[in-house]
Amino acid sequence: MKIEIKAPAFPESVADGEVSLWHKQEGDFVQRDELLVEIETDKVVMEVVAPEAGRLDRILIDVGSTIESEALLAELTPGEATGSAEVATTSTSVEKAEGPTPMGPAARQLVEEHALDASAIKGTGKDGRINKEDVLAHIANQAPAPAPQPAPKSAAPAAAPTTTDLQGPTSERIERRVPMTRMRARIAERLLSATQQTAMLTTFNEVDMAPLMRLRSQYKDQFEKTHNGTRLGFMGFFVRACCEALKRFPEVNASIDGNDVVYHGYQDIGVAVSTEDGLVVPVLRDADFMSIADVEAAIRDLGLKARDKKLTIEEMTGGTFTVSNGGVFGSLLSTPILNPPQTAILGMHTIKDRPVAMDGEVVIRPMMYLALSYDHRLIDGKTAVQFLVTVKELIEDPSRILLQL
Repeated sequence: MKIEIKAPAFPESVADGEVSLWHKQEGDFVQRDELLVEIETDKVVMEVVAPEAGRLDRILIDVGSTIESEALLAELTPGEATGSAEVATTSTSVEKAEGPTPMGPAARQLVEEHALDASAIKGTGKDGRINKEDVLAHIANQAPAPAPQPAPKSAAPAAAPTTTDLQGPTSERIERRVPMTRMRARIAERLLSATQQTAMLTTFNEVDMAPLMRLRSQYKDQFEKTHNGTRLGFMGFFVRACCEALKRFPEVNASIDGNDVVYHGYQDIGVAVSTEDGLVVPVLRDADFMSIADVEAAIRDLGLKARDKKLTIEEMTGGTFTVSNGGVFGSLLSTPILNPPQTAILGMHTIKDRPVAMDGEVVIRPMMYLALSYDHRLIDGKTAVQFLVTVKELIEDPSRILLQL
């Protein structure tokens, strides 16, 4: 009796997916829960595993094909490899243990385009995973060296160098054309939609990070020991400060649905995470009930899942407000783009020592610029400014966050 291997049931927000990689071939024997195929959607990469041990008889969908929810992918005959079949697959099983080489969709496209041997590329990602930069570095290292010039004959007089000789060989003007990944295309579509269909405006402020930096320096070691290795960062405080500010200004936590305004009585905070395939925004559910340690641990776990492409659709959907920290990449100031249907997003930036006036004197303080982009259709400038000032005041006096003042 054959077992049908089907794609997962996609949620309503995902129309279809694309088969990006088969980890097994027809005729291979697989174990229960062994990875068979990866399906890339516009949000996450979904994995399909074997429901039982057996032989993969037929693969019905090729790599690159677009599929719908619960599409039939392959057929599997249950049973263990025995006798001659087991002996016949011994040599290939050793190879399977070593491959296929794990790599992201962007890296895979480059490998296929340039007909490269993936086993010859050194991966720098987790567990040797090959990313786009690894492939580009490999291509650069394989560039042929210029052919040696023949030595001039001794009998002939040395010719005066020409302009071409002085300039050396001319470099090639190389161009590559590759299709966007589904995730990158979806990101482009959403960002363009956000700029065209919202009345987006940004207000700025700056926050003195010295009090929070002192608190973190004083307690970070004790915090890490108490909370099982969870590190004390700044995001936990900013998420908690945003939750408090969202309670005071519910318009910032609302969304527009047609002619209606939906006010959310909870704070689900999206945290922007950068991956090799683009920006993803996993969500902290009920962040207003989370401690700073809970927030830091959740962000760490979601970041690892994003890096390893293990985020689920549920972890990527929803969200009533977003926090994006471009400061980790050195950004001094930016205007973050809304994440519809949300009506506001907070942008954090890098911390820089700057001269500021305090009590009539000029002092050097570690300052961070904050940016709040908001949908002016729902949020007035006064509300946006007051929201950002509230976040600023809570960060500059972090004890108020802990005491919920």
